[in-house]
Amino acid sequence: MANKIAFISGATGGIGFQVAKRLGKDGYTVILNGIEDETGAARVAELKEAGIEAEYYGFDVTDEHAVTANINAIGEKYGKIDVVVNNAGGLGGRSPIEEMTTEFFRFVMALNLDSAFFVSRAAIPFLKKSDNASIINFTSNAAWNAGGPGAGIYGTSKAAVHTLTRALAKELAPAKIRVNAVSPGTIDTPFHAQIKATKPEVFASWADSIMLGRLGQPEEVASVISFLVSEDASFITAETLQIGGGQALGI
Repeated sequence: MANKIAFISGATGGIGFQVAKRLGKDGYTVILNGIEDETGAARVAELKEAGIEAEYYGFDVTDEHAVTANINAIGEKYGKIDVVVNNAGGLGGRSPIEEMTTEFFRFVMALNLDSAFFVSRAAIPFLKKSDNASIINFTSNAAWNAGGPGAGIYGTSKAAVHTLTRALAKELAPAKIRVNAVSPGTIDTPFHAQIKATKPEVFASWADSIMLGRLGQPEEVASVISFLVSEDASFITAETLQIGGGQALGI
């Protein structure tokens, strides 16, 4: 049987890359996905230099046919997939619902919900060939509080991912495939680089709403995912873990 295989979408930077690095250190061959091919190649080179087996597949996870073709290629190459991390997603922009175009609505839903659905659906036949298979989805505090100004559809899409996680967990339990989600709070990633550089006082103030008094690090999300996909979490499924230093409770 091949080495343990992990597929991570949106893995060329931020949290996704740290997840790839951590799973690689855990002994997985990591398959990075993204849409920036040069960055993807550089990330794979970085991982290989650290002794991690890695590959990059460049495709858009909102494109149903591209997802199916690429996941099939990965599964057929390795004979199985052990872990799927549906990390790709994002805010997509902000718009009040009253003024929202249908195109924007569809874009945000595709980015966060369709992507997780397409990847999971395509990967299930290959996950069934694993002895310890897991899907990890990414949701958000916005799934519960409906998001900040103009982020209502982002929150809606992440609430759908929360329910998709539980639905998949129900369906796949007979096949011994576990499905969980993580809900990161405010994590110090390049995603926030612009506001960190231009409005450092605003960036610093974000820690005030977090019980532990600081922002999270991408490695702290990666370590939770490392646990969730391991044998140590063999009796955990259909759960969403908050990784936010208590941010979800507010202070």
